[in-house]
Amino acid sequence: MSQLRPDLAVIRDNVDPDSRVLDVGCGDGTLLAALRDQKGCDARGMEIDPDNVAACVGKGLSVIQGDADSDLAFYPDATFDYAILSQTLQTTRRPDIVLDELLRIGRKAFVSFPNFAHWRVRLTLFWSGRMPVTRLLPEAWYETPNIHHATIDDFRQLLRDRGIKVENAWFLKGDKHRSPAAANFRAEHAVFLLSK
Repeated sequence: MSQLRPDLAVIRDNVDPDSRVLDVGCGDGTLLAALRDQKGCDARGMEIDPDNVAACVGKGLSVIQGDADSDLAFYPDATFDYAILSQTLQTTRRPDIVLDELLRIGRKAFVSFPNFAHWRVRLTLFWSGRMPVTRLLPEAWYETPNIHHATIDDFRQLLRDRGIKVENAWFLKGDKHRSPAAANFRAEHAVFLLSK
């Protein structure tokens, strides 16, 4: 069994057994396989990268090639118990619309993303005047897939603006959980469980 990234472990641990799940931007299918094998879920995926789609299919996973910005519209309402978007929101053209689509096709949605307001990111930008390259944000500014550099507070405001309910939230620094207090400053990643 492969080791799950900390945000994916949070999601796996909080998905109800035997649920219908769509993982949007599922990568190589690591979370899908864990949900299928450990939770008995009907786990399906959508992934933009054809090599990742092939890797998923090779693992016996039900994954299609698709783009979160355009292809979620083809799913009927309330098709899934959970729609998952892990480390993908910041790479979409319209995160607000993608979020609406997740909550249209899923009763609940898990969303995880890197927090660009973490103190180390702020410090690097302050001292060097350049976009940081870190263990968790390893690409240079010109080659990163991240096009929306969101913070936890930005995301919370988006949820308030759209009337989206936070069922639960987890804040991570590496694989350690952090308290919600000062999460915008102290957490490297956030995971939210959302509903309408």
